[in-house]
Amino acid sequence: MIYITPDIKISENEIKFRFIRASGPGGQNVNKVSTAVQLRFDVKNSTSLSDQVRYRLTRLAGRRITEHGILIIEARRFRTQEGNRQDAIDRLIKLIQKAAEKPKPRIKTKPTFASRKRLLAAKKRRSRIKLMRGLVSTSED
Repeated sequence: MIYITPDIKISENEIKFRFIRASGPGGQNVNKVSTAVQLRFDVKNSTSLSDQVRYRLTRLAGRRITEHGILIIEARRFRTQEGNRQDAIDRLIKLIQKAAEKPKPRIKTKPTFASRKRLLAAKKRRSRIKLMRGLVSTSED
């Protein structure tokens, strides 16, 4: 069981791991051992997440989520499978914790008197500039 928040717990059988070969440092070992981890978590069918968290997680994940609702996190920072596995789990936890935070509702505000005055002054200046462009009179009689 992976504990994300006091309300959200994910069973380990909801997460699938696939080990792939990693590029980068590791010498010849990099060609022989699959140390990078691909974590797959089915967001769409997860029973651990509420609808609001699921929606926000889908939005936060961006390109990391497939059209079938599967979140894919690749971890290749460390040279060991276990290090990368833990890194992928930590990143999943952070992502779900961020999705679990309810966004603050936006409070509409009116523009201040001074800001409206500045806006009107800027419009008048612009208007004068444009008026000066058009009126050219040449008196060649």
